Amino acid sequence: MTTEWDALPDTIKTFLTALDAREVDRALATFTSDALVTDEGRDHTGRDEIGAWLTAAAGEYTYTTEFTGATTTDTTVVVRQHLEGDFPGGVADLHYRFALDGALISRLVIEP
Repeated sequence: MTTEWDALPDTIKTFLTALDAREVDRALATFTSDALVTDEGRDHTGRDEIGAWLTAAAGEYTYTTEFTGATTTDTTVVVRQHLEGDFPGGVADLHYRFALDGALISRLVIEP
């Protein structure tokens, strides 16, 4: 089912907004203690590793994001974002696939 930004779960909106603003602590607070994030083919497990990943991601490149849509199923929310910035290639369209455990993110996979 197609989902607009306003209809996304609050946790996902909070995470994406905090990520864009480079607010590491606020983004980290949206994850379960044993969450798993996969980005660029690498896994980051638990809040310590996810916090380190968020900190590195916040300082590595400068970019802007644009929400381009989302779909939801019973178990996942997939958010599509368009990024432009000073990273290799300069432009990327990414899918953020979220699984929630209650109100918190238990799994996030970021991929083209």
